[in-house]
Amino acid sequence: MAEDESATGEGGGETRAGFVALIGTPNAGKSTLVNQLVGAKVSIVSHKVQTTRSIIRGIVMAGPAQIVLVDTPGIFAPKRRLDRAMVNTAWGGASDADIVALLIDAKRGIEPGTEEILTRLVDVARPRVLILNKIDLVRRDTLLALAAEANARCRFDATFMVSALTGDGVDDLRAHLAAAVPPGPWLYPEDQISDLPLRSLAAEITREKVFLRLHDELPYASTVETEQWKDLRDGSVRIEQTIFVERESQKKIVLGAGGATIRAISMAARQEIAEIAEKPVHLFLFVKVRENWADDPERFRQMGLEFPRR
Repeated sequence: MAEDESATGEGGGETRAGFVALIGTPNAGKSTLVNQLVGAKVSIVSHKVQTTRSIIRGIVMAGPAQIVLVDTPGIFAPKRRLDRAMVNTAWGGASDADIVALLIDAKRGIEPGTEEILTRLVDVARPRVLILNKIDLVRRDTLLALAAEANARCRFDATFMVSALTGDGVDDLRAHLAAAVPPGPWLYPEDQISDLPLRSLAAEITREKVFLRLHDELPYASTVETEQWKDLRDGSVRIEQTIFVERESQKKIVLGAGGATIRAISMAARQEIAEIAEKPVHLFLFVKVRENWADDPERFRQMGLEFPRR
């Protein structure tokens, strides 16, 4: 369908579609908000900062509008090559979107990292939306003061106060974004909730379970790849995944005493992958040492990141 043709959605209204980039500091709640808006899990969530490494798109249907949410890595001061790739990806997502939404953890307020984002956001020539998250943990007068301060630093077209965890205020945000994305045909089938292939989403789910289980012992030193996805005759699927770590000592941590840790990770991941795949899953996890995987261009390509040359 040509873009200038009139398109109508299921409700009869003119269709609209566009990309909304969610940016913010690590652990502001971007992935939780994406999942809440979509109504299903498409982005992994953990209390560990910098969980999201690459761009993940969640697709929201709101009447005749299709909102494509771009969950970007958290923006922070990069120290390693992987960090630089993640931050570059986040700003690239913002510059390519129709709307940029800045999410601020209202409990933490405007931290140095948020100040830097606000300063840089002034020069982003896109409609801007401010979202204050975790409002259930903050007094209303504090929220109003925070909204005023953020708008004084960078003028936003609209400000919303939400709890991504409980869903409070999310309906109003969804309605605003639905009206704000440009007119045009939908970009994805209406029953699709993410552009991430199932095998990639399965790897992300397992990576989340590794983070949740080993957040203290294994800081950022692991990644997961789906090596095999085979549909079986009985309607189930056999999945083989490899968890890559950088040192032999980390491999022992992932395996655990007598393999207890890897079994717990596998069980948790298998249950969630089966829900998303809507079929029984046989999950087999392997742990391999790949030194300096975070400096390997191929690993960056697997994660959808551009490899920084320096």
